[in-house]
Amino acid sequence: MKESKELICKMCRLFYIKGWVSGTGGGMTIRLDNDLALIAPSGIQKEEIEPHDLFLIQLDNSIKENYRIIEKPDQLKISACTSIFVQIFNQRPTAKAIIHSHSINAVMVTKITQAPEIALEKYEMLKGLQGGTYFGSHVLPILDNVEHECDLAEAVGKAVEKYPLAHAVLVRDHGVYIWGESPEKAKIHAECYDYLFGALIQEKTLKALNLIGG
Repeated sequence: MKESKELICKMCRLFYIKGWVSGTGGGMTIRLDNDLALIAPSGIQKEEIEPHDLFLIQLDNSIKENYRIIEKPDQLKISACTSIFVQIFNQRPTAKAIIHSHSINAVMVTKITQAPEIALEKYEMLKGLQGGTYFGSHVLPILDNVEHECDLAEAVGKAVEKYPLAHAVLVRDHGVYIWGESPEKAKIHAECYDYLFGALIQEKTLKALNLIGG
């Protein structure tokens, strides 16, 4: 558990540098054995998180919240993403880590369409996604934002179920939830998606200016 705590802190510092978790936003969780999960707290600068700041929860579908808090740091609040993280873990038993990013690319890619999904096609970086291929179409769901993040949990769970090949769910004007079968794979997915979102935004811009065809 110690290594997982240190890894969350390290990755949150990296995501801060990338601009994904600015202003205390965003978050991360790592699933441990025995249905336990570590979660970064809410309302704290992510680049300043220390191992003792992390929450430890146990997934428990027998109660309304679907989880119980095992370890709670003093004077800190559990992440508003917690119920969403739990939904994703329930729908993706192989997922061992989830990253919630407020990346500007993730936000802006939801503004170039009003559709409930977005397709990523003909980018080499698609190969960085588990099951991804240059010649295929990788489709992600886009959910409408809500005022309170916890109210997204049910919709996220349904979207994860509906899109079994996706490793992420976008939330319009908000950001993205990304998972992987290990913390390292979740990080790779997050980096690949961010690249793909940025590339798609530029592609749409250049097409609108008639600078490229398509």
